[in-house]
Amino acid sequence: MAKKLYVGNLNYRTTESRLRTLFEEYGEVESVNVVTDRETGRSKGFAFVEMGSEEEAQAAKGALNGQMVDEREIRVDEARPRTDRDRRPRGGGRGGRSRW
Repeated sequence: MAKKLYVGNLNYRTTESRLRTLFEEYGEVESVNVVTDRETGRSKGFAFVEMGSEEEAQAAKGALNGQMVDEREIRVDEARPRTDRDRRPRGGGRGGRSRW
């Protein structure tokens, strides 16, 4: 069963190809996704790597967590399940109610 890992503290120049090459040393890499800003297309400094199995994910995590990659000490951990975000509008103080 595939296991998704969170990779944080990435250099903004680190590519999906670079991460795939790093993680392939520890097993099958099913997918790599460097998260980017919607407006600018610039990396947000983190990514998700999906490994082929739990054992491969643990091997990659143990070997790569804290390693220097592209001049940054990366953090590798198990990805947490995505939660539904609060979809209410933000800001505005009074929630759209008129005070008059």
